[in-house]
Amino acid sequence: MHRSFQLAIDLAEGQWGLMTRAQAKAAGIPDATFARYVGRGVLERIAHGVYRLRGAGEPDHLQLRAAWLQLDPARPAWERLDDPEVAVVSHTSAASLHGVGDLRPDIHEFTMPRRRQTRRKDVRMHRGTVPDSERILLKGLPTTRAARMIADLLADHIEPEAVARVTVQVLEGIYDYPRVVAEKIAPFASSFGLPEEDGAALLEYLLDLAGGGLDRRTILEMARR
Repeated sequence: MHRSFQLAIDLAEGQWGLMTRAQAKAAGIPDATFARYVGRGVLERIAHGVYRLRGAGEPDHLQLRAAWLQLDPARPAWERLDDPEVAVVSHTSAASLHGVGDLRPDIHEFTMPRRRQTRRKDVRMHRGTVPDSERILLKGLPTTRAARMIADLLADHIEPEAVARVTVQVLEGIYDYPRVVAEKIAPFASSFGLPEEDGAALLEYLLDLAGGGLDRRTILEMARR
């Protein structure tokens, strides 16, 4: 096996079958060789500068993964995960990864502490800090924890009914705990005419808005502990 092809395989195996042109160049794959792989269909272009190795299974959330790779194209995915300034999947994209709600999956949203611009119209960047306690590694991507995601959706003025559905599904799936959700959404209570910083009251409001068969009494007791 040609050394360049083995390098391509090694890159793709650690990144859901994907690689960027910048990563390939940094790994020592010559431009002419890379172009030949693309021309022969060995590499398939997924997005600007992002390619999928032919034969690798197509991962879920393909375009979201490609957009994330584009944000720091020279560094392999595995080198970014411990970086405190890594772009974290957030807002509607986090909901999509968690598998909750019915928000738009065609806009790829990320949060990072420094300002970052992109030419992609389907990528939305949020400036902010996501501490370790508020993010998890979900399907290989750094993603906001479910409670932080709900708070971000409220801060972004997503329709309350949509946030309510997300919240119910988060609690049904035990993707986060009622007390943690209540703590994260507490700053938004007064916006709904509720007592200031009363996250449990806002959680109750969202549960009422969504309806459903959750054991509200138990959930609210847990939220107030």
